Amino acid sequence: MQSPSDFSAPPPGCPAHGNGGNASVPLYGPEFAADPDGFYEYLRTFGPAAPVELSPGVHASLVTDYAAALHVLQNPETFVRDARRWRALNAGEIPLDSAIVPMMLYRPNSLYSDGAAHMRHRQVVTETFARIDTHRLSRHVDRVADYLISEFNGRGRVDLVADYAQLVPLLVFNELFGCPAELGDQLVFSISCLMDGVEADKAITLLTETLMELIALKRAQPGDDVTSWLMQHPGRLTDEELISEIMTLIGGGAEPTQNLIGNALRLLLSDEKYAGDQYGASLLVEDAINDVLWNNPPIANWAGHYPVHDVELSGTKLNAGDPVLISFAAANSDPSLSTSRQTLSKRAHLAWGAGPHACPAKDPALLISILTIEKLLNKLPDIELSVPVESLTWRPGPLHRALTSLPARFTPVRREGSAAARFSADTRSAPANPAGEQQGHARKGTFWSGFLSWWKG
Repeated sequence: MQSPSDFSAPPPGCPAHGNGGNASVPLYGPEFAADPDGFYEYLRTFGPAAPVELSPGVHASLVTDYAAALHVLQNPETFVRDARRWRALNAGEIPLDSAIVPMMLYRPNSLYSDGAAHMRHRQVVTETFARIDTHRLSRHVDRVADYLISEFNGRGRVDLVADYAQLVPLLVFNELFGCPAELGDQLVFSISCLMDGVEADKAITLLTETLMELIALKRAQPGDDVTSWLMQHPGRLTDEELISEIMTLIGGGAEPTQNLIGNALRLLLSDEKYAGDQYGASLLVEDAINDVLWNNPPIANWAGHYPVHDVELSGTKLNAGDPVLISFAAANSDPSLSTSRQTLSKRAHLAWGAGPHACPAKDPALLISILTIEKLLNKLPDIELSVPVESLTWRPGPLHRALTSLPARFTPVRREGSAAARFSADTRSAPANPAGEQQGHARKGTFWSGFLSWWKG
């Protein structure tokens, strides 16, 4: 296979081949998922920003240059986040049934707002997250990880994505946001469907209804949780704003944290720096996570911006109202950083964004990821990949860098009489759901009540 540096033309399989190299480069197919670095190398030939197609008929410019990415992220007066400025959408040129469009539409929350509205939302979120007790969070991550490991440790095999990395953040966020059993099951189920692209419209409807119920519950019975704190903040978010903010915080927090855990476990179980020689013990889980944030960021391309007027970005013209996305992955691997990249501060990568919209939940996400990985490696010290690392595949999609699965094996642990055995996932039934879905989703839809039963039992 060619290395990314070999590409002076579109990578193999890229439809830009058939258009003289001038067409928008599609980022939604399996070719991009298999070799994103090759695509980024080709996209750099356009300059600091390149024309891409996020899904059929949805075009944008993707910033691949580190300095240009910082310029966009740090200049909210010129590059705004409010998608109501999206020219092609307003002109009726965007297919509304596109899978990517719901991820880009305006919502009244901190992610999609600007100016005073953004400052108000951001203050509510940052001051609420500042109330999270890290010791309490650590204890809950420990309990959730224990529970999930007990669900599979007697089998001697596991998919570390579906059975562990994807579920830990969701169950931890259920605790942080104060979800009771039934609502927590619906929340886990609907977000899992959204992550996996299963009946997305119906999953969003269920998620919205669940959050409305949660808000009503917390109005009647406020608790020591993020939902109650958001509602009590002097910023006085409306119910519509609360639903939108909570949906973004849980869904937008779970996906990158899941991917960070999975991508770091892949490194730890396959890269000789971490697993294969006598020096492995001296490298910490934090090193693997930092490696991922630089080289395989869990959200690869995101942060949609809209120029308020026609503007040049380092010689590349960007039109007012046309979406401009940041490639965190391409910017982190910008060749201009090659001489100093490995010695840069852990904060210099762009995996968490930059500027006024930088991720507000970075610290909890890092803590959850580190503790989740350490717990697994301590509980199952002989765990290893059960397939060659070269055979692992990545989920298609323009935004994330996420493994399809991560099969592993280990010495089974005896668990007769354990609480986990009494609440085996195989004996649970799913809650009412929108998709009539597969058994895997049914199991995800009952993990929160199963965890609560296990913990109380």
